[in-house]
Amino acid sequence: MTKTHTRADLCDTVYENVGLSRQECGELIESVLEKIAQHLEEGEQVKLSSFGTFQIREKNERIGRNPKTGEQVAITPRRVLTFRASHVLKDRVDDGHKGGHKGSHKNGGQAE
Repeated sequence: MTKTHTRADLCDTVYENVGLSRQECGELIESVLEKIAQHLEEGEQVKLSSFGTFQIREKNERIGRNPKTGEQVAITPRRVLTFRASHVLKDRVDDGHKGGHKGSHKNGGQAE
C-alpha cells in the first residue's frame, strides 16, 4: 500500500537533516510552498531543477457532453495547473521501478 506524504513528513525530514527546530522547519516548508503558490497564481512557471516544472495552462471555453444524458454542455474557460517532471526525476522513477538503486541516474546526475 502506498503512503501519502504530508507537510509534516517534509518538516520531519528537514528537521532530521538540517538541525532547525521543528517550528522553524514548519515555517520553512510553509514559506516555500506559499512562494510556489504565489508565482503560480500570477501565471508564472516554477522550475525546480532536477525535479520538474509547474505551470498554468489557459483552457478555452468548449462544448462537452454529459456522459449520462448525451446532452451538450458549455465548459467554461479556466486555468489548470500542470506538472512536467524533469528527465532526472523520470530516470529516478524508472530506475526505482526496475529495482535500481536510490539516487542512480542514467545521465550522471545532471539536471535537465
